[in-house]
Parts: sequence; C-alpha cells; structure tokens
Amino acid sequence: MTNLSTKKLTVAALLCAVAIVGSLFSIPVLGSRCAPVQHLVNVLCAVFLGPFYGVAVAFGASLLRNLFGLGSLMAFPGSMIGALLCGLVYRQTGALRPTLLAEVFGTGILGGLCAYPIAILLMGKVVGEVAFYAYVIPFLISTVGGCLIAYILLHSLNRTGALKRLQNMLR
Repeated sequence: MTNLSTKKLTVAALLCAVAIVGSLFSIPVLGSRCAPVQHLVNVLCAVFLGPFYGVAVAFGASLLRNLFGLGSLMAFPGSMIGALLCGLVYRQTGALRPTLLAEVFGTGILGGLCAYPIAILLMGKVVGEVAFYAYVIPFLISTVGGCLIAYILLHSLNRTGALKRLQNMLR
C-alpha cells in the first residue's frame, strides 16, 4: 500500500513539475496566460492518478507558478475545476474523448466563468474592465491546445500498449 502511495505521489510531483516548467511556454491572450501544458497535465492526472490527485496537482502547480511569478490567480479556478471534472469523467467512463471534453468544459467554460469574480474580488479589477465572459475564450484556447497534445500522447501510448502498463503500475 505504501509503495503504491509513494508511486502515485512521485508521479503527481513529476506532473506538477512538468506543469510549472511548461508554464514557461505560455501565450498571452486577452489578459490571461494560456498555458496548454497545464491542461495536458490535468488529463494525464485523470488517466493515471484520478480526480483528487489531479486537483492537488493543479492546485500545487498554480500555487508554485504564482509564487515564481509565472502565472496569475486565474490559474486556480481553471486548472482545478478542469482537473476535477476530467478526473471524474475518466473514472466513470474510462474513455479518453469524454475526458478531453470534460477538461475543455471544466476549464474553458466553468473555470472561465469562475475567474470573473476572482478578477473582481481578489485582483481589484473594475467590473467595467472585465466582461463576464472575458476569461472563457482564453481558457478555451489554452485547454483545447493542451487537450490536443494529451490526445496525441495518450493515443500513441495506447497504440503501443504502454498506456495500460503505466496505468497498471499505479493501481
């Protein structure tokens, strides 16, 4: 049991590090930094670790990115909601496509909408400066890019049989 927990924590820490380093490759879009690697990590967490590890990795990566000056407060709602939703969908379906759609919906739509009150309350943005949907479009751009990368990677792993082997190592 502890060996399995150690493996999962190690993979979670590795994915958190990938998300942080990957945020160096962000694209600024409409006042937000689009970091597709975070969404790749969310999907990988869903497939290999489950929803709760995914949320923990998303929170840790968002926190560290903010501490290092690599992200914004908008990283929290998008990445965490997306990680939870795609993790829950993968747990229920075991299928990649619905998981990717859950990541896009969770981060792009729900996370984008949740970013609005955070921008106003925590970042001091004036309501007139931020439209209600202002974060949805950048979040969608970011998450679709990350999901495409995740699909290519996981599809390739699945074709070679490596995906099942990796998943079995973490069960």
